[in-house]
Amino acid sequence: MAKYPTSPLAPAAFPDLPVISGVSFATAEAGVRYAGRRDVMLALCAPGSVLAGVFTRSATRSANVCDCQAKIDGDGPEGAAIVVNSGNSNAFTGKAGDESVAAISDAVAGVLGLPAARVFTSSTGVIGERLPHDRITAKLADLAAALDPAGIAEAAEAIMTTDTFPKGAGAEIVIDGKPVRIAGIAKGSGMIAPDMATMLVYIFTDAAIPRADLQALLSRLTNRTFNCITVDSDTSTSDTLLLAATGASGVDVTGSTAFEVALHGVMLDLAHQVVRDGEGATKFVTVRVTGACTDADARTHALSIANSPLVKTAIAGEDPNWGRVVMAVGKSGAEADRDRLTIRFGDILVAENGWVAPSYTEAAGAAYMQREEIEVAVDLGLGTGAATVWTCDLTKRYIEINADYRS
Repeated sequence: MAKYPTSPLAPAAFPDLPVISGVSFATAEAGVRYAGRRDVMLALCAPGSVLAGVFTRSATRSANVCDCQAKIDGDGPEGAAIVVNSGNSNAFTGKAGDESVAAISDAVAGVLGLPAARVFTSSTGVIGERLPHDRITAKLADLAAALDPAGIAEAAEAIMTTDTFPKGAGAEIVIDGKPVRIAGIAKGSGMIAPDMATMLVYIFTDAAIPRADLQALLSRLTNRTFNCITVDSDTSTSDTLLLAATGASGVDVTGSTAFEVALHGVMLDLAHQVVRDGEGATKFVTVRVTGACTDADARTHALSIANSPLVKTAIAGEDPNWGRVVMAVGKSGAEADRDRLTIRFGDILVAENGWVAPSYTEAAGAAYMQREEIEVAVDLGLGTGAATVWTCDLTKRYIEINADYRS
C-alpha cells in the first residue's frame, strides 16, 4: 500500500493484464523495512524461458545489479526465478551485500529446484543499510506455495517504495494467426534519470525468441523509452529491467515488427507511468527538440530542459517563463544559435528567430500552463536532429517526500 497520497496523474485503475503462460507470481509481507505491507515478490518462469536485461551504469550499483549482470548472458533449460524486495536497496553494503544476494539466490534455488545461476534478485529502497535477507528467505516456502499465474497485480504492489500507485501495462497481438501476450510491471517515483535501464521493471511474454535477439531488441527499445524519462536527474544504484520470454505461445517473433511495436508500447506506457508518479508531480511534461545538428545534440538539449529545476518549478507554478527554456538550451553544451531558436508551448508560438513572437501573449501562455499535460517544443534551426523526453514538474511535495524518506 502506498505511503503517500496517490498522484493526481495516476491512471484510474491498475490495468487488466493478460496472463502470460509459463509465468507465476507470489508476494509476501517479510517486514524488510515496514510492517503490514507486501514487500517481497517472486516470479517463476517455466523451463525453456530466456531472459534479457539492461542495468544501471552507476559506478556505485548494488550487489544485486552486479549479480544479475554476471548471470544475464547465461542460458539453461531449467527456467528462472526473479525475487524482488522493497524497503532496502542492498546498495553500498560491501561484502555483506554480496552475501545477502548469495543467500537469497541459494535459498530460492533450493526451494524451487533451480540452479542459483538462474535466480535473479533486485532490491529497492534505502541505500547503505544491510539487507535483513533472513526475513526474505524465511518467506520463500510460503511464496513458492502461493505462486499464481494471475498474481501480477499484487507483484506490482510489492515492489513499490515511494510510488503512489502500482504500475502495469500489457498487450495482446496476433502473429501468424496465434495470440502473443506481453505483460509488465514497474516501480519508480524518485531518483529517476535512467542510464541504460530504469528503476525496477519486469516484463513477461509468451513469445518464442532466441536470447540474443531478445537482448538486442530490449536494448534498442530501452533507449527509446526508459532512457528518455527523468524525474529529478538522479540515476539509481539499483536500476534493473528484466524481460522474460517463455515461448509458451509457440510463436517465433524473431524479426517481427508487430511484436517490436507491441513491446515498445508496453515499455513506453510503463515509462510514462513512472513520470506520472514522479515524487510530488502535478504535471506530465513532454519536451520535444527538433532542428538540432544531431540526434545526440537534440537529446542533450531536451534533457537540459527537462532536468532544469528552474524550468520544472515554473511549470509547477503554472508560470509560462519561457526565458528559463532559453537558459536551459544555452547551458546544455550542445550547439545552439540564439537567433534561430523557436519555442512553443503546445500549439502556442512563444518565440522565434531569437525573440518573443509578435503573436504571443502572456495570458495565452498562462492558460496553457494550467493543464495537467504540458508540451515544451524547441526547434534549433540548425539541422535534422530530434529527440523527445518526458518529465514532470518539481513541487514542494518532492522536497517533503525526500526530506523524510528515512523517517
